[in-house]
Amino acid sequence: MKPVSDCHVLVTATSYGRSDPRLKLELETAVSRVTYNTSGKPLTSAQLQELLPDVDGFIAGLDEIDAAAIMAAPQLRVIARYGVGINNVDLAAARAQGVVVTNTPGANSASVAELTIALLLNLLRPIQQAASETRLGSWPRLNGVSLVGKTVGLVGLGAIGKEVARRLAGFDCAIVAYDVAADTDFARRHAITLVALDDLLAVADVVSLHLPVLPETRHMVNAAFLRRMKPGAYLINTSRGELIDEAALLAALIDGRVAGAALDAFQQEPPGANNPLLALPQVIPTPHMGAHSDGATNAMGRMALADCLAILRGETAKYPV
Repeated sequence: MKPVSDCHVLVTATSYGRSDPRLKLELETAVSRVTYNTSGKPLTSAQLQELLPDVDGFIAGLDEIDAAAIMAAPQLRVIARYGVGINNVDLAAARAQGVVVTNTPGANSASVAELTIALLLNLLRPIQQAASETRLGSWPRLNGVSLVGKTVGLVGLGAIGKEVARRLAGFDCAIVAYDVAADTDFARRHAITLVALDDLLAVADVVSLHLPVLPETRHMVNAAFLRRMKPGAYLINTSRGELIDEAALLAALIDGRVAGAALDAFQQEPPGANNPLLALPQVIPTPHMGAHSDGATNAMGRMALADCLAILRGETAKYPV
């Protein structure tokens, strides 16, 4: 086995070390060579195939890590995902090549939850419109929606869903949640009512998605899902774009069935200026920034670095997938 001091590590996560330069210094001190992604965006399989042939360790962002990319990396021993989602990684191909895949569970939960709350408040109160008009010298009287007495539905009560629930506690709203493996003790302690998905959609004034992308969740927010939502409700997605059938959401927004949507993730990222959702004033789009806070990036960087170096040293990863 090659000693870690002779290893080459590829880092494609664009915010790695941004808030804590010590992460880069520690990595650069431990290995012989580090290559960073300077494009500012996730890499395609074709781009990875050019970079991976002599790479031993890979600290990965939201890149297209398919079988072709993995097969182009004969020396690769570890893919340390800088984040939780692994839907862009071909796990079967990695396993076949003997590549360990790790991720960083819980590292960005608080950060994503904070963005969820920010988007929720911006949906209910026309803050962006008010700020824009005030800058132009106007003094608009814009009505909003109060959270007091409303119902927020959390679709998914995992690490991030729980953090959102904790932050909603001070808003005097009701919280309902759906999860296939719900933590009943947590729900009881935080006054969360666990319900079936259809019951959640029928009563929630705001529906917030906190699920991974799985075969059974891909495009789960389709025309039927949206029809079951309470008329005039709002939708928030700070999880993955693949959860939503964007054409169905567009239709529901145009006909007013859904009052507004805040989307931090899209099926295609970046979505492109021609994505019709971006043209709707009732849509708040953000560039998959849920994990982009100092606390989250530092925690993800530290966890990904530790597991990457552990595998390169012949040790056991703490967070294998």
